[in-house]
Amino acid sequence: MSMIFKPKKDEKLSISPSIHNSSFIIDSYAGAWTSIGERNKIIESKFGDYTYTMDDVTVNYSEIGKFCSIASHACINPVQHPMDRVTQHHMTYRKVDYGFGDQDDHEFFDWRRTNRVKIGHDVWIGHGAIIMKGVEIGTGSVIGSGAVVTKDVEPYTIAAGVPAKLLKRRFSKETAEKLLKIAWWDWPREKLEAHFEELNDTEAFIRKFGS
Repeated sequence: MSMIFKPKKDEKLSISPSIHNSSFIIDSYAGAWTSIGERNKIIESKFGDYTYTMDDVTVNYSEIGKFCSIASHACINPVQHPMDRVTQHHMTYRKVDYGFGDQDDHEFFDWRRTNRVKIGHDVWIGHGAIIMKGVEIGTGSVIGSGAVVTKDVEPYTIAAGVPAKLLKRRFSKETAEKLLKIAWWDWPREKLEAHFEELNDTEAFIRKFGS
């Protein structure tokens, strides 16, 4: 992984991930052409090729596809507290820090790990959006700024609000199904370069590759 401190405007990305050295990352993977912005906190998560984050993004226990765009201050799978216990304070599962035991509550952390967020490909997550535990975000969807997503989001739809609700579909179901079938995000770099300009015209793109 490469570190970039205050990258210049003409700084180019590369096959190696570009990760700002102010970000805190534990046990995570970033694919080719990825970019992680300033002051990110990323725990046990995976980023597909070409996905990028802006500043002050938090990602915990999540699987994020390729070509995703994550705006600043987004929070994916935020920290949870045990509301069923007498106290919600994290001392009950961080026992060592507070001198209440020799081991932390591993069951609680295992529960967090099993409730992973799964985000498809080419998803745009707006500024300050929150994606709650266990949610699946479909490929090609848009999550509005400030949204709190508590339920799964279908592919190629736009969801916003608190809690987030379906606002509209980006394309007809037929078009969405064809794009999912084409799966351009899995194309090798050479094919993507050859047809790069064609990504700007959805109808022509489907006519050419959707048969």
